[in-house]
Amino acid sequence: MASKVGKDSTNAKAAASNEKGAILSESEETNHWLRSILTAPVYDVARHTPLERAPGLSNRLKNEIWLKREDLQPVFSFKLRGAYNRLRQLTDEQRKRGVVAVSAGNHAQGVAFSARELGIDATIVMPVTTPRIKIAAVEGYGARTVLHGDSYNDAAAHGYQLAETEGRSLIHPFNDPAVIAGQGTIAMELMGQHRGKMDAVFVPVGGGGLCAGMAVYLKALDPGVRIIAVEPADAACLVAALEAGAPVPLEHVGLFVDGCAVKQIGDITFDLIRDRIDEVITVSVDQVCASIRDVFEDTRNIVEPAGALALAGLKEWVAKNDAEGQDLVAVLTGANMNFDRLGHVTERAEIGEQHEAIFGVTIPEEKGSFLQFCRTIGRRSVSEFNYRHRADAAAQVFVGIRLTGGGTEREQIRETLVDAGYAISDFTQNEVARIHVRHMVGGPAADVGRERLFRFEFPERPGALLQFLETLGTTWNITLFHYRNRAAAYGRVLAGFSVQPEDDAAFEADLARLGFWFNEESDNAALCQFLR
Repeated sequence: MASKVGKDSTNAKAAASNEKGAILSESEETNHWLRSILTAPVYDVARHTPLERAPGLSNRLKNEIWLKREDLQPVFSFKLRGAYNRLRQLTDEQRKRGVVAVSAGNHAQGVAFSARELGIDATIVMPVTTPRIKIAAVEGYGARTVLHGDSYNDAAAHGYQLAETEGRSLIHPFNDPAVIAGQGTIAMELMGQHRGKMDAVFVPVGGGGLCAGMAVYLKALDPGVRIIAVEPADAACLVAALEAGAPVPLEHVGLFVDGCAVKQIGDITFDLIRDRIDEVITVSVDQVCASIRDVFEDTRNIVEPAGALALAGLKEWVAKNDAEGQDLVAVLTGANMNFDRLGHVTERAEIGEQHEAIFGVTIPEEKGSFLQFCRTIGRRSVSEFNYRHRADAAAQVFVGIRLTGGGTEREQIRETLVDAGYAISDFTQNEVARIHVRHMVGGPAADVGRERLFRFEFPERPGALLQFLETLGTTWNITLFHYRNRAAAYGRVLAGFSVQPEDDAAFEADLARLGFWFNEESDNAALCQFLR
């Protein structure tokens, strides 16, 4: 939980100022936002989405779990509400000049759909790494797509330039009063749909538009309802802003929960959120993947990672507080999931729900030792088993075991193997082991000298590998290379290099020149056990 920092909501009050430009009082500000939400004409295009009880989750978590199904909107995301509300407020002259938006995902589709309905020319700027399925969806609504740069920031700079040179209105994805009010209509529906008292509402946070709009409405009508913001642990821009007292940019943002992969929360949204939320929960990629599966098991629908983020936070909050018998609501924000990513989701969900444990075990390299090891494991379901003969006296086994009793069973297995005399390492939470090592077990390479190992994120665009090789491969001997991607904007790479101590400075300068995100893993326990 991140502590809130008390401060006047200057930006939010300015956004809610009256027609003469005067800053409003707190009550006037709240009334302004309520009027904006209540009068937002989103239902020209948006649906009243259902609030559904999740029977499986409710029984398992011993609370009444409700899902607000924004994944059922015409563009499969809540973003349609804010985008349409913003476009409806354009002047006739602004409509004639057209609009531009920068997005690789749901905001792009919301703007494109809304522009088509209103007869407005729309240009959507996307990074070149955007999956083709999302580009096709935007173009299917009649918008022009412009691909520019490897990242959102690159695309945004180009989008701002286009807006200026072509005289188009820029439609911001979250830091805009009309967008915030449009998203707030979800809270308006929620208050009318839920009978009785809601104990807590869990809302995902990226740039903060959804959380700001919902928080304003819910706290005004029911100050007792707890509003809990949920962020990816690797993209926690709200936590960073609360700690700093103002929006600050994150140095690095994880990309899996792409709908919430925002480096800096908006200033207007932050000022609305900071004094209206009760808590912030951060969750891991594995927890999000587990929640995607939870939604499927209760609804037979597949949501995107950002769509399951609030539910992942809800589950974390219930576990942390031993909560029982409460009415808890999670907003499912979208379902724009690439089919190719499902394999990755399935793989990670096993860990997130503690349905799989991963161990590295040393066994004697002698006849019968393999059989004896399997007998020690017993009649458990083995999800993965990687082994390769080695010439020395010990062999390394990489094993995945299905769990039915969660973390307690995982610890029991570890203790059983230790009691049987095996040297064992638990790699269940080791990112490198789960993404790379499990696919590479085979032992150390010969005669590579001093080896340094690094994890990289490659932008998924033509020329990324060539750029890597031209920067590092012409000077440094590459000793290992493993690439893995599951239809994401960035591929994951593990690479090794032969580097002598006296060359470290020159090598590190080349790493910086490459411009890709990287992290050294030379001392990673899984790599030391299986590849060295």
